[in-house]
Amino acid sequence: MLMSEAQKPAKATPLQVAKAVFWSFLGIRKRAAYEKDAVSLTPAQVVVAGVIGAVILVLSLVTLVHYITG
Repeated sequence: MLMSEAQKPAKATPLQVAKAVFWSFLGIRKRAAYEKDAVSLTPAQVVVAGVIGAVILVLSLVTLVHYITG
């Protein structure tokens, strides 16, 4: 059975995607939040946000190490 446009869940906002990826990086996710995100997030949104999050994490760590050792 196909869902009509009115029944499809709304696409997640960039802030919702960022929050989902952030909590996933930490490994802390409630099942209800995961299920809600599973219907509103697209794979492309998750991949892009994950790559951006990983770059920010690596740059933060490099900056911290450079500051401590400098």
